[in-house]
Amino acid sequence: MSYCVNCGVELETSLSGCPLCNTPVINPNELSSMKKTSPYPMEKGQVEVVNRKDWAILLSVVCGATAFTCGLLNFLVFNGSLWSLLVIGVCIIIWVATIPVTICPKLPVYVSLLADGMAIGVYLYMITFVTRSDHWFFALALPIIALLVCIAEVFTLLERKVAHTFLSTALYLFGSISIICAGIEILIDNFLKNPISLSWSAIVLTVCAIIEITLITILSHRRFRNALRRRLHF
Repeated sequence: MSYCVNCGVELETSLSGCPLCNTPVINPNELSSMKKTSPYPMEKGQVEVVNRKDWAILLSVVCGATAFTCGLLNFLVFNGSLWSLLVIGVCIIIWVATIPVTICPKLPVYVSLLADGMAIGVYLYMITFVTRSDHWFFALALPIIALLVCIAEVFTLLERKVAHTFLSTALYLFGSISIICAGIEILIDNFLKNPISLSWSAIVLTVCAIIEITLITILSHRRFRNALRRRLHF
């Protein structure tokens, strides 16, 4: 004797479904042989990729609206200082930095790095209106930005034009770090009218020199290179 699992009506053994509620009648002994099904779809769906143009429009609207509203708030309400220039400068940097991703994906990386440096320069120049002095900008900030952009351009050129490996990239990187640190300290000494000398950057130069000599030694000997590749798996 069996009963419907839904409505409880008594069922005959020959029935394949409940005559009252049409619930299928399943023999418990046949459950193991039935094909198991998942409640989730078997086919993998794919979310539509957002168009680059849409991202560019959205980012431009957000950055533009932020810069405009902060400038308006600074002009009409909190007009004690030009604090809105700091927000506007950050919006400019964000917008320029995302140009290669959203607006011009085929923009040469060298132009992109130059544009990023110019955007940072514009931002720092805006700060001069808040500090009411531009001496630090032209004597220190601008030369440091120029140094960083030049090093970034040379590093990118070496990575793209010269055959490189993990070791050669590390060689370029530590060389760039040493030049940047030494250049920044020289510029700071020049700005402060101090005698040009290396102090903290000399420590960085010493560490980088040791690493550079080690890397050059490894790169110049094939046995060292092969042994290092086998052990570090690169």
